[in-house]
Amino acid sequence: MEDITKKYTNGEVTIVWKPNTCIHSRICWTAATGLPEVFNPRERPWINMEGATTERIIAQVNKCPSGALSFYMNDESGENQEITTESIVEIVPNGPLLVYGNIVVKDKEGNETHKNKVTAFCRCGQSGNKPYCDGTHRKVDFEG
Repeated sequence: MEDITKKYTNGEVTIVWKPNTCIHSRICWTAATGLPEVFNPRERPWINMEGATTERIIAQVNKCPSGALSFYMNDESGENQEITTESIVEIVPNGPLLVYGNIVVKDKEGNETHKNKVTAFCRCGQSGNKPYCDGTHRKVDFEG
């Protein structure tokens, strides 16, 4: 599978979207939890960087459970900024296990992947991207 990365900027901040990582939680664009004036999957491009202030956009990106959305300030040199926060684990009803903060995920071969912000782990056992959630829980009507 091709690793696609798309970037959207307002001149101050750049939003990085990795569609292959997205679990389509809808947190970014639903009216109750999101910022629909910026994130609208029915529009092209689907991210309108002029729809809100930089601060509101960053706050919304930080809620992304899969890490498919990230950001960097345009005056910074890199996209992989470390987030300093305590680790928090949250169980989403009928959904993934969310881990907030800096973590290291080690696979069975001992390879380490460093994650920051929010990482969504599969709880339904059906993900095609284990140990991470890929949204399959909705297709299999997972309850838990």
